[in-house]
Amino acid sequence: MHGDSRTSVKKALDWDDGEMGEQNMSVTNLSVSLSEVKKRGRGRVPNFLRVMKKYWVFYLMMLPAIIILIINNYIPMLGTVIAFKDINYQKGILGSDWVGFSNFKYLFSTETAWIITRNTLLYNTAFIVLTLFFSLAFAIMFNEMRSRWLSKFHQSAMFLPYFLSWVVVSYLVYGFLSAEHGFMNKTLLPFFGVDPIEWYSQSQYWPGILVIVKLWKEIGYTTVIYMAAIIGIDHEYYEAALIDGASKWKQIRKITLPLISPVIIVMTLLQIGRIFNADFGLFFQVTRNAGALYSTTQVIDTYVYQTFLAIGDIGMSSAAGLVQSVVGFLLIFLANLAVRRISKDDALF
Repeated sequence: MHGDSRTSVKKALDWDDGEMGEQNMSVTNLSVSLSEVKKRGRGRVPNFLRVMKKYWVFYLMMLPAIIILIINNYIPMLGTVIAFKDINYQKGILGSDWVGFSNFKYLFSTETAWIITRNTLLYNTAFIVLTLFFSLAFAIMFNEMRSRWLSKFHQSAMFLPYFLSWVVVSYLVYGFLSAEHGFMNKTLLPFFGVDPIEWYSQSQYWPGILVIVKLWKEIGYTTVIYMAAIIGIDHEYYEAALIDGASKWKQIRKITLPLISPVIIVMTLLQIGRIFNADFGLFFQVTRNAGALYSTTQVIDTYVYQTFLAIGDIGMSSAAGLVQSVVGFLLIFLANLAVRRISKDDALF
């Protein structure tokens, strides 16, 4: 009797000890897991600091560019408030009176608003299309030249005008088109039996002149970019196409253009973003700001400049710049959205 009761008590005690041991083990495991989570949570900051410590040289190299970007691109954005104020220099920018969208009205309510908008959009559209076509054509031709020395010579000769200022270009154009001593009126036109032309008073000639001057000056830059992209294509593609009997034209259409399409898209999107901005030097310096040419040469930038000189209202000028920036951003966004729907990999963002 007593032996049975002792045995049952011992079993009960053994069972209690086992249950308590399992509970202690579970509590221990839980405390260990919690400590690991805490260690991991605390380890994030040291890991970040270790990365900063490891690559501090690269971050130090980035610092000047970041500072310049902030100073030149982000801090000036605070100046957009000027577009909504009637600036009084005695009160300062922040103390000047708010006028809402009144500064924007002159861009759309004047008689020349449609003319300057039309000229800006048409010229820039022509520049984008023609620059793309001729840049690709010249890049492909230079790449196909057998003599690398001649290819580099032509690239350098075409790239040289890009470094000239519009002031220098304007005098070169004037040397060709001057009514009294210009090359066109004194040499070329008499050779073909054509009477001299007053170029700076005949507006119908200037759409073609401006397009030619723009292409001559800046086509070398985009040509070099496209040629660099073409040089980066693996030659095995062309060798395989040549074995299959593909002609040069088919190689260009099936290999060259598809493989450099990301570069073409990026360059085109960047130009679309500035379709509402005109090259001030081209339309002001090259035309010598001749009033007789305004119907075909006046664009938004030159109009804003002349308005600022006449009225001296900095708010109107800021409003015009804000409109150009917003329209450019929207155009880039919409163009990139269209590219993204066609080919997601070729989109800019």
